[in-house]
Amino acid sequence: MPSQGTIGDRVRGLRLSRRMSQAQLAGPDLSDSYVSLIESGKRTPTPVVARLLADRLGCTTEFLLHGIEPRQRIDTELGLRHAELELLHGDPSVAADRFGEIVKVAGEENAMLAAHARFGRARALEVQNKIGPAVKAFERLRREAAAHPERLADLPLAVALSRCYQRAGDILRARDLAVHALAEINRLPLAQGEIAIELAAALTGIGGTREPGSPSLSYVRDVLSVNGVPGVVNRTAEIHTLWRASVTAADGEDSALAVRLADDAIATGRPARMAAQLALIATDWARLAVTGGDEPLDEARELATAASEVFAAFPEHVHEHVRSLVVRAHVQLGAGDPQGATALAGTALDTLGDRAGTLAATAQLVLARVALARGLGGDATAALHTARQSLSGVRHDLSGPDREAARTWRDLGDLYGQVGVVDEQTGAYRKALEAAGVRDAMVGVTVDSALVR
Repeated sequence: MPSQGTIGDRVRGLRLSRRMSQAQLAGPDLSDSYVSLIESGKRTPTPVVARLLADRLGCTTEFLLHGIEPRQRIDTELGLRHAELELLHGDPSVAADRFGEIVKVAGEENAMLAAHARFGRARALEVQNKIGPAVKAFERLRREAAAHPERLADLPLAVALSRCYQRAGDILRARDLAVHALAEINRLPLAQGEIAIELAAALTGIGGTREPGSPSLSYVRDVLSVNGVPGVVNRTAEIHTLWRASVTAADGEDSALAVRLADDAIATGRPARMAAQLALIATDWARLAVTGGDEPLDEARELATAASEVFAAFPEHVHEHVRSLVVRAHVQLGAGDPQGATALAGTALDTLGDRAGTLAATAQLVLARVALARGLGGDATAALHTARQSLSGVRHDLSGPDREAARTWRDLGDLYGQVGVVDEQTGAYRKALEAAGVRDAMVGVTVDSALVR
């Protein structure tokens, strides 16, 4: 049964295929002129009239109103869930393709399903680091949400766009979107749930939370206070078991059971996803506490430790685990415990193994700070040279502005200044500008560390 066109198109097509006149379809309950208005699109039948017409045309009310049969709808809903599972626990490129297929199947007559599928596809593009196409897709959806708020909510789109613009290096645009989302979420108000946690993560990533008394700072503090960093169990095997069972049920044409099992799989993974997001927020919060000096170090230590425990439970979060260890090392150093800082930095380096990069460099910088605190300038310089070697392998020109690398190069320059190696200090500051996206050569110009903060 074709699903294209409007309600009127479907009424007219079915009526003609059954060789019925408008008067015959109208019967004793309706006028033929009313049927004519429905077919021309000038009237939309009420639910009662739609049921009456569907009975006479031999179709379902669902098909007449939405262009899709109940079985088609449940299969489409199942497709959405399986695409979501692929995005969250499988291959995001496969998820993008599946969401795209759903968009084609749903069509314009099922705008809400299509909108949710396009939102899923945009998220899949973001996860694949295809930030340009993801921004384009999210911006289009946001325009649709403004015109049709019954299809999509603006808030998740604003948060997603803030996250994408941040990764693209457009911090001003990212901050504007986050501030807009914050105003919306405070109107509700809301400090729990996935969207609240996603917004808090975006705010900490942007860095505007440094300002004492800022609304962003207050909101992130509220989210951490309300949710904490919950302990979590790795239930990946259970998720995949439920997912496979859902696929098996679908193959057996038990779509209702397949949807239920897919929902169970998604719900099973939700606590871990939220805990990982909260752990990221806690890690950033602890780092800001050390660098800003405005937050209690005991609280920072507790948050960073809880974050480490969450990340340690999931092999795929090794990068985040190491980062939390380095932040904990900074906290210990700030609390006057150089031995504890050295141990944590060593654990971070052991976890990384031979892998160089920004994280390895930040761990070496902790060791350099410890050596400086102990008056061991030679050891500090050696650690700084090792950090520089780790950073030199990071290719900034391929990935756009890299704020974390820029911050690490800047810290390296500061520490080179403390040990009196001026040439290396200047070179590190230049690299910080390069990582931040500033490409212009400044030969012969002394770079001030304030420019890259």
